[in-house]
Amino acid sequence: MRIRWSALLLAGLTGCHSAYVDAVVANRSGEPITVLEVDYPSASFGTESLASGADYHYRFKVQGEGPLKLLWTDAKRHDHTANGPELHEGADGSLQIVLQPTGRVDWNLGLKK
Repeated sequence: MRIRWSALLLAGLTGCHSAYVDAVVANRSGEPITVLEVDYPSASFGTESLASGADYHYRFKVQGEGPLKLLWTDAKRHDHTANGPELHEGADGSLQIVLQPTGRVDWNLGLKK
């Protein structure tokens, strides 16, 4: 009986992990952003504003498959979109989206399935 409880405890401590993506959107554009939205398979997240130099953190679970998409409005009230890489159900790890001063968006993935 003692061995079974130990095995159960060990299995409970090591066997369970839900797959989540820890995302950071980093505004390095040099200007404040309004209406920031990240679309991913089956849902989206975002914020009403993100100051220059600030980061926005969000954690999500990928259900389904499809591309990432970033939508934002700059300080001059111009709308922008950037298409990102494809995500697959069960993805786990990190995602960093960096808005650059040039208008370019860098997508840094540290994901595993």
